[in-house]
Amino acid sequence: MPSKYLIASIFAFLFCFSTIAQEKEKKRKKHSKEIVIDSIIEVKDPINPLSPAKAAFYSAILPGLGQAYNKKYWKIPLVYGAIGTGVYFYVRNNREYNRYRDAYKRRLAGFEDDEFYFSNGVRLTDPRVSTESLERGQKFFRKNKEIALLVTVGLYALNIIDANVDAHLLQYNVDENLSLAPHYKFNELDATSNLGLTLNFKF
Repeated sequence: MPSKYLIASIFAFLFCFSTIAQEKEKKRKKHSKEIVIDSIIEVKDPINPLSPAKAAFYSAILPGLGQAYNKKYWKIPLVYGAIGTGVYFYVRNNREYNRYRDAYKRRLAGFEDDEFYFSNGVRLTDPRVSTESLERGQKFFRKNKEIALLVTVGLYALNIIDANVDAHLLQYNVDENLSLAPHYKFNELDATSNLGLTLNFKF
């Protein structure tokens, strides 16, 4: 009879000891998780919701300034190269349009002294460009300068959008736990291949 009480007491002691050990292990794990979370929160940069708006505002004031704010300095030459190209073609086509328009107006007024009547300082009997060609040239260069203006305005807007999107993306946490990679798999059973993208997200 005493042996039964002894065995029951031992089992009760072991059960209590196991329960206490499990509770201590849970508390230890919870405490370590809190420390890890705290350290992650301290290391991670705080999210600034106004950062994208600031970057867009800076790029609107001066193209490339938003890219500098985002520390994407390599994009600044691209911004000025793109906008500068648009401005160059606008100025060039506008200059040619003005030449043809001025000559056309003088022809309609009855004058024959526009620049197309001369070649190397010598006055020609017949002009190098006819009146009809002057009219067609005006339409051609006016169309080209309008296209150049639209492209320049579009590139200016794209510069603002790029700065805004970059500022948004800089605040996302992109690390090894989140990856997007292409994958290729060869099926040996039916000799077919599969090509696609794999998105990995680890918690």
